[in-house]
Amino acid sequence: MASGSMKEIKLRIKSVESTMQITKAMELVASSKLRKARERVEKARPYFLELHDTLSDIVAANTDFSSEYLVQRPVKKSGYVLIAGDRGLAGGYNNNMFKFFTEHSENKNVCVIPVGKKAVEFCKRRNIEIVTDRYAQVEDITTSDCSDIGGMMADLFKAGDIDEFFIGYTTFVSMLSQSPEMVQILPIVSIDTDVENKSASVIEYEPGAEALFDMIVPMYVSGMTYGAITESWASELAARRTAMDAASKNAKEIVANLSLEYNRARQAAITQEITEIVGGAGEG
Repeated sequence: MASGSMKEIKLRIKSVESTMQITKAMELVASSKLRKARERVEKARPYFLELHDTLSDIVAANTDFSSEYLVQRPVKKSGYVLIAGDRGLAGGYNNNMFKFFTEHSENKNVCVIPVGKKAVEFCKRRNIEIVTDRYAQVEDITTSDCSDIGGMMADLFKAGDIDEFFIGYTTFVSMLSQSPEMVQILPIVSIDTDVENKSASVIEYEPGAEALFDMIVPMYVSGMTYGAITESWASELAARRTAMDAASKNAKEIVANLSLEYNRARQAAITQEITEIVGGAGEG
């Protein structure tokens, strides 16, 4: 009986150790990729800030300025760029984003541009209208892809097919903290028109402030998209690294407990054998 129990414990130890090797390898891979992902985040932020400042300057310097990208109209249909992970095993990373999106889009007529395999699967599972599923690999998204996504959003908004656009992504706060966010992209509502200490002279733009603004907006939207994707990719890797680290520690603890249980069973088996030998000698 003890022999059978010991064999079962040894098989469980071997199984857990194999799992621990996988989780440790995934943790190391995530850590390696995370360094590059954080560099992408740091490089993307200045680009967005510069575009934002340029748009703000154009609007602030032209008091009679108007653009279709600034017009808020009755919302009949809302569009979302939903950014999630390429795979699971990242703690609550994907579920937190989907829960946040569900709450934000409740009672709305929505369509989605999903980015990431899990986002595509989520939309198909919920029968949510998908604009395109071409961007199913977050890791492989390029600046060219973001330009296409930005242009797509701008065109749909200008055509009146979509009345507002949001980007749902996970911001990288720290290695241990990632927070889901929802940012309105179109119509643009974050431009600061109250610029202090601006020059008394009005800046002249060619071919004109409004035309220039409309040219920059798709770039702005593309930059926002790229920034959101870099933040989400870094967040996914950080979440996976944390989850795999916790899994490896749990596996190590389980192996230690099973080893203790195995030694106790082995000791009990040895004691039983000695007792049987002594008992047999006494009878002889």
